[in-house]
Amino acid sequence: MRKLFKKLAVSGLTFTLLLTGCSAGEEGASSSSGKTPGKIENVPERFANGEEVKVKVIRKIGGDDHTAQFLAGAKKEGEELGFKVDIFTANGDTAKFHDAIAQAANQDYDGVVISHGDDAATADAVKKLTEKGKSVVAFDSIEKLKEVEGVTLTSQDDKALAALSLDQLVKDFNGKANIAYLWVDGFPPMVRRNAVYEETLKKNPGIKEVERFGVAAADTSVQTQNAVQAMLKKYPKGKLDAIYATWDAFAIGAARAIKEAGREEVKIYGIDVSNADLQLIQEKGSSWKYTAAVDPALIGKIDMRILAKKLAGEETPQEYALDASLISQKELASSKEPVNMESLKSVIPNWGKSDAFEEEWMKTLKEHY
Repeated sequence: MRKLFKKLAVSGLTFTLLLTGCSAGEEGASSSSGKTPGKIENVPERFANGEEVKVKVIRKIGGDDHTAQFLAGAKKEGEELGFKVDIFTANGDTAKFHDAIAQAANQDYDGVVISHGDDAATADAVKKLTEKGKSVVAFDSIEKLKEVEGVTLTSQDDKALAALSLDQLVKDFNGKANIAYLWVDGFPPMVRRNAVYEETLKKNPGIKEVERFGVAAADTSVQTQNAVQAMLKKYPKGKLDAIYATWDAFAIGAARAIKEAGREEVKIYGIDVSNADLQLIQEKGSSWKYTAAVDPALIGKIDMRILAKKLAGEETPQEYALDASLISQKELASSKEPVNMESLKSVIPNWGKSDAFEEEWMKTLKEHY
């Protein structure tokens, strides 16, 4: 974000998406790119004459900070390229998610970005999109989409996310600790993270899992808080050293439970980051020591760039994983001001930056629009 106006615009969009755009069954903000007439030189033919490009972003989960930032990143990148971008979140409602995809197949969209399509029906729905001539990029979605020709699957590098945070836990406790594991099955990223967890425990027999919990629901953090409260009663001081959380919704609940119980000696190592997470990590005496993450806004931007390349008729990969970073409480504490998602780049080198799939012609389009 090179100008103050752009920073304010994206911050405002993120806030709007979090409050309204992520409401179940509601369409997010839709806007025209403000195209100007005339031939655009040195760009693919699809974009050279300024013909309208319409894109829809459809996300199954919603109502959280990560979703708002992902959508803001995708929308901003698309509109800077001159696209009209519509957004929709189903807030975890599978029926509404699939209905939105079906509607997009019958509407005049050129491309669709899918997020968190985690069931077999997603593959069938996406196939119908491609049969209607629409380009598709899918984030954190079912592996079966590899069978649909022309679709690119993107993800956070889940193996790296798990390895970064787990390796730090092992290091901090010198390979010996009793831990609670917060994880839920059934989602592609969770499956990948769990594989690393199991391998790490095999290599480090001194790390003992004494308890586990996991649920994916609208009140995941609340349910996790209650579960961790019970764990803390079951395992008094000296019996539980750390909690490994594979999702920040788990870590948030765990952090609240630990604070309420005054058990800050139990440390949290997590995955994902948001403004709410950063606030908790930076609280005085917080037990949340590390979290591994990828900037959610950057995920949205890169998904949109890949979609743009597909619309241009350029080659795109079948899969792409975004690099992960490890964020420490100590690094955040080094800042003179409280750190949020916008200022995190001043603490974590190269946070939110990537020129992946950003072609020269995309820069030309951004200058034009």
